[in-house]
Amino acid sequence: MREIQAQAITELVAKLCVEANTYLPEGLKRCIYAARETEENPLARAILGDVEENFTIAAEKGLPICQDTGMAVVFLTLGQEVHVVGGGIADAVNAGVAKGYVEGKLRCSVVADPLRRVNTGDNTPAVLHVRLVPGDSVDITVAPKGFGSENMSKIKMFTPAATKEDIVDFVADCVKTAGSNPCPPVVVGVGLGGDFESCALAAKEALCRPVGLHNYDTFYAALEEETLARLNELDVGPQGFGGSTTALWVAFEARPTHIAGLPCAVNMGCHVTRHASGSL
Repeated sequence: MREIQAQAITELVAKLCVEANTYLPEGLKRCIYAARETEENPLARAILGDVEENFTIAAEKGLPICQDTGMAVVFLTLGQEVHVVGGGIADAVNAGVAKGYVEGKLRCSVVADPLRRVNTGDNTPAVLHVRLVPGDSVDITVAPKGFGSENMSKIKMFTPAATKEDIVDFVADCVKTAGSNPCPPVVVGVGLGGDFESCALAAKEALCRPVGLHNYDTFYAALEEETLARLNELDVGPQGFGGSTTALWVAFEARPTHIAGLPCAVNMGCHVTRHASGSL
């Protein structure tokens, strides 16, 4: 049994909160570079250039990529041979989020109650997902989620009679209806199967897959390509001003489901879909 101090989790989470909000993932940066090279709309191409300048300056000066530094979504994979000592896991994660956001001077955007909206002042509590696996390590991904894009996300409980084309239509309708609100070009995570809540979680997990890495299942990899092409025909374009770059990437995650259901969740990410990972 390996012992890991709760304080080590706190320190890693704090580091990842700042890192995720400051440095755009390399795969997403490459995708934006490529989009600017192929975009034919002059205004759209100029906006993509501004996006590149923004994430370059953020990295150089250690500033947030976006003013909305997001609600901290934390995925923690815990090895069964790990014993966390010196405190609880959830407390350690929340202490890390508080440290990262306060000391890192990131905007704190969490209210303690959805109707009595008083800011907690340190961006806690985090949205924490813990998964138990074999092994003796702890792997953590912090994915700050801004709500301009989160607010445009949707879920639909299809019946099994729905076709692949119905799913693509639903995703396309979500993106078209969202328009400029999620700060396109967007990254789209799609969860299929499971039940109501696990479907939404799969969509969130899809947003954390590196841009450029397709689903391991060739059926869903092809569906990702097909859906991306469809989205880029919508002419929403960067920041909603038109162009062929409405979406940068689409990722599908599928789960086993009930014979009577076909849940589909679309989790919208903006052009600064952020996440950072580390291990103990």
